[in-house]
Amino acid sequence: MSAVSEGARKNPAARREAAWLFALALGLRLLVVAFAHRRFPPADDGTFYHAVAIRIAHGAGYTWAWPDGVVTYAAHYPVGYPALLGAVYALLGPSVLSAMLLNALLGALMVVGVHACALRSASLGRARLAALAVALHPTLILYTAAVMTEAAAASVLVLLVSYALSLRDAPRGWLWRLALGAGGALLVLIRPQLLPMMPVLGAVAISVPSGATSPRAFFLRVRGGAEVLLVTLACCAPWTLRNCAKMDGCVFVSANGGWNLLIGTLPEGRGSFAPIAGATVPRECREVFGEAGKDRCFGHAGAERIRAAPGAWLALAPQKLGQLFNHGAIASAYLQTSNPSLVSDAARVAIATVETLYSRLLLLGACVGLLRAASARAGRALALLAAAFTLSPWGAAAQLSLLAGLLFERPEPGRRPFLTLAASLLAMCVVTHIVFFGAPRYALIWLPWLAWLAVLPRQSGRTEQARGAAGELPARVF
Repeated sequence: MSAVSEGARKNPAARREAAWLFALALGLRLLVVAFAHRRFPPADDGTFYHAVAIRIAHGAGYTWAWPDGVVTYAAHYPVGYPALLGAVYALLGPSVLSAMLLNALLGALMVVGVHACALRSASLGRARLAALAVALHPTLILYTAAVMTEAAAASVLVLLVSYALSLRDAPRGWLWRLALGAGGALLVLIRPQLLPMMPVLGAVAISVPSGATSPRAFFLRVRGGAEVLLVTLACCAPWTLRNCAKMDGCVFVSANGGWNLLIGTLPEGRGSFAPIAGATVPRECREVFGEAGKDRCFGHAGAERIRAAPGAWLALAPQKLGQLFNHGAIASAYLQTSNPSLVSDAARVAIATVETLYSRLLLLGACVGLLRAASARAGRALALLAAAFTLSPWGAAAQLSLLAGLLFERPEPGRRPFLTLAASLLAMCVVTHIVFFGAPRYALIWLPWLAWLAVLPRQSGRTEQARGAAGELPARVF
């Protein structure tokens, strides 16, 4: 870590700044809560999360009550977010107000996490800019009203990254990584597709002694990644065992992976969600009613469609990535679905325009940050290409160019851990949504990282790069 960033983090001014950034972010989100809690009921998947959270708060567990009075165990959606809601509902009462208050707190903590991580590679002023970019993001502010999982997952991931980087700064034993694995379990129970990030976080969290040989450093990082992954899986195991015991088949976290795989093969979805109903229900699945069994059946049907026509499936990839990255209509879409009488089509378009423009400016800042920090000529060229696409309708092309630029920088946990984490997350988002399907809200997990990339420090020369290639370089966090 550089002396500048180390001093900035230990400066009392940095702690005071984190406090007022938290207060600012929380205050803005509480304004949304005050306005929205009586006007915007749960919508889309939030209807299910809210209903299940009420049952959890009342001690009925993750179960579903059908109109005829039958109650069944459920695991269609991940349990993490409704479980958090259930705990808050038990304390504050089962209302949308309670859900929005939880979202506001998580959103404010995300801003503090962004500030803390930015201080590890940037000055106090640049870290402040990164945190303000997240605190003032219109999508993140307005999405406080959404009883949905994406912002919660983004907040938990940011806090885990901050904790992992703090572990990297000082030699600590494996017990300290237990908390990282336990937090990782919460993240996975909210958003299971983030499981591959756990070993990367574990590898980054390792503090390798100075002078350690490259093989020794590699072994320590592999061990750290394995430890965090195993703790995460162990903490998720009770939920998996519950599913095996209570449902019609074992389910790791949620029984919707097969659904999503099949949806991702349907051309009528144009790369996004399409309902599985009527003619789109595979014939062999029409008499399968158990939640786990139906998910397996849909998954097999989706895999068979891919095997039968891999070209047609791959041809949907540009549409899927376009749905994911081309625009930022996240909060606007949810608000209109929740209350169409209050959010008209014109209002939705206006909000979506502000969301998209802000996100594109943040993406442009990330491209400039990578251009400033890149050590490879190819990395700089790809950062420029990404910046050019940022000014076009093709946001997905900008994100893919940014990912390529990150990869050309050859990130690895010891030399440039933040770039390692950023490249891993963006690559995981791209691959996940090529396999399944895309929607703008799924890209929300990536938004805070654009602010971090925007404040990357300038490349200081090839001497440092050469030293990093030979071994560990604790001074480089980005």
